[in-house]
Amino acid sequence: MTTTSKAPARPAQAGPPLLAPALAFAGLTVTALVLGATGPRPTTPAAELVVYLSAHATAATIQAAAVFAASIPMAVLSAVVYRRLRRMGVTAPGAAIALAGGLLASAMLALSGLVAWTTVQSVELQEPGLLRALTTLSFAAGGPGFVSFFALLVAGMAVPSLVLGLLPRALAWAGLVVAGLGMLGVFSLLSPTLYVLLPVGRFGGLLWLVAAAVLLPTARRRTARAY
Repeated sequence: MTTTSKAPARPAQAGPPLLAPALAFAGLTVTALVLGATGPRPTTPAAELVVYLSAHATAATIQAAAVFAASIPMAVLSAVVYRRLRRMGVTAPGAAIALAGGLLASAMLALSGLVAWTTVQSVELQEPGLLRALTTLSFAAGGPGFVSFFALLVAGMAVPSLVLGLLPRALAWAGLVVAGLGMLGVFSLLSPTLYVLLPVGRFGGLLWLVAAAVLLPTARRRTARAY
């Protein structure tokens, strides 16, 4: 007669600290902002684009690289958030929405950065129309495209955090407000007057994300119900 012994159950893995990719994303985002503070805007005439990019090719290249690089910690953060929420018993769509929103936001950043890099490399062609089109595409991906999907990440974290008490209620509600404004940023594609919503969604969401990364627990506190 033989006996078999059960292997000891492995403890659930919490994943890497959420604050690490959040700070990496924040640092790269601020770097890109500083480098692009005096750069062209969506309304900048095509002829001025050639002049600016020719004179600031190095700064524009570094900015494009920073935007692309920011997509990497964003993707990591999305995976960690999803794993953390699932580990704490979030079985409703909130966790999946956060993951989908974060990955799509990461893809928009990557597209924006690569198109911006391509724009700088195309300056020597002296084609203002081409530069105008590439700059517009980079803005659309990194502006409305990124902010709307980033809002889904914030909403996917804020809703279950509010229901289950994972975050302070004031912070969870703030996340919902920021997410709502970020989603409205989609309509900036219809009118430039709504461009103001983009920095609100981007930087409001960034500050909220760093705060949530600090306060989101690694283990589920006992609650009366599951979500």
